[in-house]
Amino acid sequence: MNFFEVLRTAVFALRGNWLRSALTSLGVIIGIAAVIVMVSVGQGTQSEIDKLVSGLGSNRLDISSGGGGRGTGGVRLSSSSFFTLTEADAEAIRNEVPEVQYVAASLRGGTQAVYAENNWSTQWQGVQPDFFDINGWTIAAGSNFEARDYGSGAKSVILGETVRRSLFGDEDAIGQTVRLGRVPYTVIGTLNPKGQGGFGQDQDDVVLVPLETGRRRMLGAMGLPNGAVMQIAVGVGRAEDVSYAQEQIEGLLRQRHKIQPGSDDDFSVRNIAEVVATRTQTTRLMSLLLGAVATISLIVGGIGIMNIMLVSVTERIREIGLRMAVGAGPGDIQRQFLAEAMLISLIGGALGIAIGIVGTLLVGRIGALPVALNGQVIALAAGFSIATGLFFGYYPARKASQLDPIEALRQQ
Repeated sequence: MNFFEVLRTAVFALRGNWLRSALTSLGVIIGIAAVIVMVSVGQGTQSEIDKLVSGLGSNRLDISSGGGGRGTGGVRLSSSSFFTLTEADAEAIRNEVPEVQYVAASLRGGTQAVYAENNWSTQWQGVQPDFFDINGWTIAAGSNFEARDYGSGAKSVILGETVRRSLFGDEDAIGQTVRLGRVPYTVIGTLNPKGQGGFGQDQDDVVLVPLETGRRRMLGAMGLPNGAVMQIAVGVGRAEDVSYAQEQIEGLLRQRHKIQPGSDDDFSVRNIAEVVATRTQTTRLMSLLLGAVATISLIVGGIGIMNIMLVSVTERIREIGLRMAVGAGPGDIQRQFLAEAMLISLIGGALGIAIGIVGTLLVGRIGALPVALNGQVIALAAGFSIATGLFFGYYPARKASQLDPIEALRQQ
């Protein structure tokens, strides 16, 4: 029997009991659809992590004021004592830790931005020059802050794209005056948009002012300690030096802040690479779990195929004997039953792929999970479908081919 004869015979046998064949393929349909949806979700989540890495930088350290908000003996720190970092700390890090490439101290807070009849609630950040390099910000229009702006508390502001669009629409923002709180500022530049960040926040919903401007004009009423900052962002030159640089920075700050051995730090250092690694590990575990669920579905579907094919062999023993009696060899019988199993699996796989694609698109459109559907996922699903038919169809086909023709003809 050639290939087409084997295929025609398999189709004829399945059509003879089409409802049973359809129900048998249901397990494969569910399994293949689950593989596509779950692998797409896993790849989409990994893509979000890659976006997070590109947005934050894997060579970055964030140093924040406060070591949990408590002082010695569990006594809560006062509001002014919370600002334990200073610009001098940032300069010491720049000068004494050679692995560090960029350092930028910053202050931040919320404000109401107003232009004409438009207003927008946003976040402001008082920054130093290296802030732009560390965070990957570039100027879309206008200019950056000049050196004299950082030391003089200039009333200059750079707008993120969300703020610019909300206040000015299609108008040119450069040179216009906006109010942040009650203070007027001149817009000298706008930032190129970044879109949504790795943690779901709108990165473009921000306004930037020089650090001294933020201290004097935005937080002046708080009476901050001289030179106090909320955070110091550090960019390390090489990724392999991040952990070492973190140790050096922690030791330097403990020395500068006169923290005794055994006492808690009055600052905290967050390694972005460690945060990303933790999230990557979590995503990997989630992907493995989703893959396990899909694999179980495929195994169940494959067992269903094997079960039905074994039943089919038992029901068709006399037919097998007749085929052997008229010249069909064991190989012909094996190929026939293997073709039937493969056909069930392939039809189920095709339907599963279609359902999986639709399900993935629906998850991406109405669900909260990120998805990434591509040809590799579909090829993987098709490969699973073929493997399921071969693996679970081989034993019934082998059993059918080993029947004794004389004994088979005696069956009623």
